[in-house]
Amino acid sequence: MQKRTKIITASIVAGVLVLGATAAIAGPIVYRDFIVGPAADAPTVTVTPNPSAGAGEAEASDLTGAWTVAGGSFAGYRVDEVLNGTDVTVVGRTEQVTGTLAVADTTLESAEITVDVASIATDSSNRDDYFRQNAVRVDENPTATFVLTDAVVSDGAPAVGEVQTIQATGDLTLAGVTRSVTVELEAVLNGETGQVAGSIPITFADFGVEAPNLGFVSVEPDGYVEFSLELARA
Repeated sequence: MQKRTKIITASIVAGVLVLGATAAIAGPIVYRDFIVGPAADAPTVTVTPNPSAGAGEAEASDLTGAWTVAGGSFAGYRVDEVLNGTDVTVVGRTEQVTGTLAVADTTLESAEITVDVASIATDSSNRDDYFRQNAVRVDENPTATFVLTDAVVSDGAPAVGEVQTIQATGDLTLAGVTRSVTVELEAVLNGETGQVAGSIPITFADFGVEAPNLGFVSVEPDGYVEFSLELARA
């Protein structure tokens, strides 16, 4: 009986060891595929059917004036983590985005976008706490901003519902550090409203942000600032 008990005990210990080894390997994969799930797609514009807007070329006078960032907009970041050797893409977003743009004819003359950094959230509150307290220090730097520094000139008035690709250069301020960046944007005019979306590649160290490395999990030194802006007349 004692010998049988020892055999059963040894079998249980061996099973636990095997299970533990399997969990160490499969755990990050389970985390990536079943807990976090697929990362949200990078933002792109959406053409919204608007029967009353008609089709074809939009008149330049239709664009001239002040525009504002409207509800449905979002901004945030995208970064790759390595969890025990498994790649995990993390996306953090917030809808707390404000901003104004000024258009004259077919030229975007100015734009300033502000993001409430403290409200950016991912699937993990622990990650969010580190991001807010250690990475960007939201008590000192509660917002991030993008300010257009070079006017964006279009060759002609856009057609309603036609997606355009344009480049914009401006100053990105993150964690209290300002850098000049150039971003490729998608833009579309949906009748009386518009939408702009894009991703800005950044190196965190350029903004004084140290990507954490905790041994079992590390964050890549590069990532993206992402945004999708719904635009309406001011």
